[in-house]
Amino acid sequence: MQLSNYFTRTIVLAALIKTSTLLAAAAPIVDEPPEEDDGDHPAVLIGDLVNPGPITPIGQSIANILLGIEDGQSNATAPRPDAKACKTDPCCVWYKVAQDLTDMFRGSSGRCNNNARAAIRLGFHDAGTWSKKLAAQGQDYGGADGSFILFDEITRAENRGLEDIAQKMKRQAKKHGVGVADLIQFAANTGTVLCPLGPRVRTFVGRDDATQAAPDGLLPDVHADADSLIALFEDKTIDAHALAALVGAHSTSKQFHVDESKSGAPQDTTPAVWDVKFYNETLQPNPGRRVFKFDSDVKLAAHPQISDEWNKFVNSQDHWNEDYAAAYIRLSLLGVNKINNLTECTVALPRSRPYFPGASLAGFDE
Repeated sequence: MQLSNYFTRTIVLAALIKTSTLLAAAAPIVDEPPEEDDGDHPAVLIGDLVNPGPITPIGQSIANILLGIEDGQSNATAPRPDAKACKTDPCCVWYKVAQDLTDMFRGSSGRCNNNARAAIRLGFHDAGTWSKKLAAQGQDYGGADGSFILFDEITRAENRGLEDIAQKMKRQAKKHGVGVADLIQFAANTGTVLCPLGPRVRTFVGRDDATQAAPDGLLPDVHADADSLIALFEDKTIDAHALAALVGAHSTSKQFHVDESKSGAPQDTTPAVWDVKFYNETLQPNPGRRVFKFDSDVKLAAHPQISDEWNKFVNSQDHWNEDYAAAYIRLSLLGVNKINNLTECTVALPRSRPYFPGASLAGFDE
């Protein structure tokens, strides 16, 4: 980590401790501390963590994750609360949601299926519609607010292919009486952990649902150049290091509309497993007959701000999972201005599967 970034992060953290009435020790205990910092995490807070700051234990914990000093993954589990406890436990309903989603997202081989990968993409497309510049100009809306479903953003060209999963998630939200914004992000993290080797991303609920459509034109284009993509994500407080990690979600994706003559083509040879093959195969001139490489991924992999990190991910599943979890938590809270009042419900997620027999075998789509 560069010295200037060290001082920036140190100053920001000191300010948080001074202004907050809470100590970092009040944050929820996670399984183990994150590995030693390996890159430039932006010392930038978002939403109400900027003003008034992290003033609750959950706000402090999320601030720590965003600053790279607390782990974004958790293997914490707890039995589903009984009927009496459910009356006061906001996580109780999410155990039921998780069971429904598990049935929907797990394929016949035990890998993740088309519903899971679509739910992950939906999480990105709902949360990614927020801009720091627009927020500074008074347009502080969009982001992870459920507007994708609530205001039919499926009609936007960049959202093609998400029609079916959007309807399924809308029905799930109605069935369980939960917010659409929370349901979309909970489903994205459920899809991720149900893909073998995928991280169990810490998951928070309590967002407000949208009251208007998100601003248009804020999602990435698969044909865009790397500089434009880096600038687009920096405007969401996501730096190049975090962008490199987020793009790895293409490990389990398929394309249907970029080239319809190759509809259903995956972006690596194991699209039902959350592995790092995507990073290596994107670099290869001929990764496999079925693999369809997005122009944007190829350009990002070669960019000097990203290439070093991209190559580190090639042989490090743990490194990627750690970085992805932290980056996705940031993405999933864009536009949320009540972070201090959220509730962590990671315990309701399915358990992670860091080992899976035959994970490296090609030819399985679910």
